[in-house]
Amino acid sequence: MKPEELLSVLHTANRLKDTTRHCWTPGNRHESVADHSWRLALTAFFLRDEFPDTDMDKVIKMCLIHDLGECFTGDIPSFLKTDADTAKEDALLIQWVETLPQPYRTEMAALYAEMDALETPEAKLYKALDKLEAVISHNESPLDTWHSPRTSRRFAPPSGGRRRQR
Repeated sequence: MKPEELLSVLHTANRLKDTTRHCWTPGNRHESVADHSWRLALTAFFLRDEFPDTDMDKVIKMCLIHDLGECFTGDIPSFLKTDADTAKEDALLIQWVETLPQPYRTEMAALYAEMDALETPEAKLYKALDKLEAVISHNESPLDTWHSPRTSRRFAPPSGGRRRQR
């Protein structure tokens, strides 16, 4: 990949640092999509010996790229995300992937197709770890910072924005 192509890709991916998710970190700041993706990939890395028959390098790649579509749409919590939201995110992601140089374009398109199908052990494991990481994140954050699925609003952080000690 040429340096200017790499910088362009990294510039796009960098948006995930500023794209917040609906949960909060233990330090009482909004978690970013980049925070989530990093810890998800790290989880897969540390669990690689637990799944000896699974291509864990592929799982780690899936974890790293799984939310890149949110560079274009932002994060929409799963309990609020509609089919139209998913279609828009997928279309924008595919459009971006098609601009990547080879062999990355082909590799990422194949990974996304595999992830969407959820048929391989790698895709199933990435998806399970994605859900696990979200549960861990929610359990680490104060309950009153969670979104309510019925009202889709977030309750105010405790103690004037400071996290309670546990």
